[in-house]
Amino acid sequence: MSLFHSMNTSASALTAQRLRMDVTSSNIANANTTRATVNEAGEWEPYRRRLVAFQPAQQDFKSFLQMASKTSSSPGQGVKATRIIEDDEPFKPVYQPNHPDADENGYVQLPNVDPLQEMVDMMSASRSYEANVTSLNATKSMMMKALEIGK
Repeated sequence: MSLFHSMNTSASALTAQRLRMDVTSSNIANANTTRATVNEAGEWEPYRRRLVAFQPAQQDFKSFLQMASKTSSSPGQGVKATRIIEDDEPFKPVYQPNHPDADENGYVQLPNVDPLQEMVDMMSASRSYEANVTSLNATKSMMMKALEIGK
């Protein structure tokens, strides 16, 4: 096991959580965007909420073989963001007859973004980021103490 393995694991988590915070910020910023994309019919569609999908960083044959034989020398693999997916939840119809994007009945399709849910996601990503910074600092401190022993 590498001396810097725990630092690499924390670094991968920091990168993943930063992306999650960026996507959540984008969702919050576009919570009222009614013209984000053009659909197949050539009509404007509201912004669609985006989510980040994560998976373990190493998905190679060696890691699966070690896990199956329980001889893994690596306690953790880190994490990576595999893709950003769009939420399929339907748009929210809101009655606003004076809005330029209102239909013939006066309803506007607003994005499927719930600001409360986005704030919860942002707080979760922020806490995960802070926990990984703390882990990184603890690892750094232990390495510094080990170097002091050699003096």
